Amino acid sequence: MSTITRKTDHLSSALFRIIITLSAWGLALVITSLFFLWLGRLIDESLGTAPKFMLGFLLLAVTGCFIEIYHEALNVMKRNL
Repeated sequence: MSTITRKTDHLSSALFRIIITLSAWGLALVITSLFFLWLGRLIDESLGTAPKFMLGFLLLAVTGCFIEIYHEALNVMKRNL
């Protein structure tokens, strides 16, 4: 019985790891945005303010996630150089 062996290319495994990491950050962006939208809406309903907190919290969540994604991308580029 013969076994099939496959060489793993270092570049393709590193690329796969990068894609998985960025996909996880994309999921974190969606979950964080939805949570902060819900929290802002809850505060807006209790205080009687229009969408001020909801939009503010959404902007805060998106900005924070993009800053973290940017730092992660810088770390990946430093490791690969």
